[in-house]
Amino acid sequence: MKVLDYILKKIEGGKKMHMTLIDPEDQKPEDSARIAREAEQAGTDAIMIGGSTVANRNMVDSAIKAIKKVVSIPVIIFPNSANVISPYADAIYFMSLLNSRDVEMVIGQQAKGAIWIKKLGLEPIPMGYIIIEPGMTVGKIGKASPIPRDKPEFAIAYALAAQYLGMKLVYLEAGSGAPKPVPPEMVQAVRKEIDVPLIVGGGIREPENASRLSRAGADIIVTGTIVEIVEDIKEELGKIVEAAKYA
Repeated sequence: MKVLDYILKKIEGGKKMHMTLIDPEDQKPEDSARIAREAEQAGTDAIMIGGSTVANRNMVDSAIKAIKKVVSIPVIIFPNSANVISPYADAIYFMSLLNSRDVEMVIGQQAKGAIWIKKLGLEPIPMGYIIIEPGMTVGKIGKASPIPRDKPEFAIAYALAAQYLGMKLVYLEAGSGAPKPVPPEMVQAVRKEIDVPLIVGGGIREPENASRLSRAGADIIVTGTIVEIVEDIKEELGKIVEAAKYA
């Protein structure tokens, strides 16, 4: 089964998903594998590999190979550039940072990576990526003009544009380590206007946040930073996964 089909089947009938983001720059491959294994035990549905500053494909390859040995769920590349495309993943988010001021982030890197993805036979999943305040590191590196938290109409406009361009997913991103996640009111407003699955990530460290965003209309909740700072990943992440899926 293709990864996109897996995602669509998982959220069929209003069900929810949780994905765990692992940054291969932050730990050794064996530690990434341990985190992924414990995340799967906690109930996460997929592992995303990537980070705002990752530039070494060998690092990405090593992390994915180690993770694939210990998990049965999909491993998806969450790229910051064409430099991190790996043949060992199950799929790659073919994403455009829609509110970037730099055309390289909107389509340049995508053009550089497209032929390589085809040659590898890697499944591309078209996704509109939208940065919400504060945006954190990804917003700065991506040269984004973050959408103000009190302007859901801007998020709606970008999300609809993504859908009309044929993108299969929309991702609202507050940024890794953000002090607050995307406002639930914005998530609710976007969910009402689009027909494609909605992903929300950034700043989600508490089960209550995951539950609020899920109830507001997020189909998929992504958490990353928490798996690097808690001692018992299975227990602490499990609480967030449960809140996200069964809000």
